[in-house]
Amino acid sequence: MNKINIAIDGPAGAGKSTVARTAASQLQYVYIDTGAMYRALTWNAIHHNVDIQDEAEISMLLKKTDIELLPSLEGNRVFVDGEEVTSAIRSNDVTAAVSDVSAHEEVRRQMVKKQQELAQDGGAVLDGRDIGTAVLPDAELKVFLSASVEERAKRRHLENVGKGISSDLQMMMKDIQVRDGKDTERDISPLVQAGDAVHVDTTDLTAEEAAAEICVLARERIHQT
Repeated sequence: MNKINIAIDGPAGAGKSTVARTAASQLQYVYIDTGAMYRALTWNAIHHNVDIQDEAEISMLLKKTDIELLPSLEGNRVFVDGEEVTSAIRSNDVTAAVSDVSAHEEVRRQMVKKQQELAQDGGAVLDGRDIGTAVLPDAELKVFLSASVEERAKRRHLENVGKGISSDLQMMMKDIQVRDGKDTERDISPLVQAGDAVHVDTTDLTAEEAAAEICVLARERIHQT
């Protein structure tokens, strides 16, 4: 059976990572968490006191940084220069800074190249902000996941509480609205639904239900190739 690439985009908190990981598992595909790659770089910048607004410094840091994604039952385990940072990259500090880091043109250019290499053999599910428009514009299936701000804030809040991370629901809503603005208004690869993407609203769906929808779409596309 032919293996296709699946590009999943959407705003923060829409459930992209969980849905993509679940769909990849059901299809026996490789899951590539591109957002974790930007978070890993952001964590490294904070860790080394690099100015996240300085594109030249951030780009240089990326060139010297070894980011590795290893599959696990819970998703990708993330390593930076051999150190596991899977939990650390989900901290509030990283979340607040990652949009600024990912807005740098040279950073995105390097990351896109890395991500395209990871998906070059097909059979991959990638999620992020510009997968269907910049990373894999020729992906056989493109999906745009969305959910209401309220629902996305609730999900992130509960996720943080479950991990023992301090969280305030109202502040989370404000943070997500700010994040949405940064992601959709940036000059380089802004968050936008690709013209040929299928829109899936996850507000009233579980991750398993959303993943099941994607798997149905994927199998339809597979049979068409």
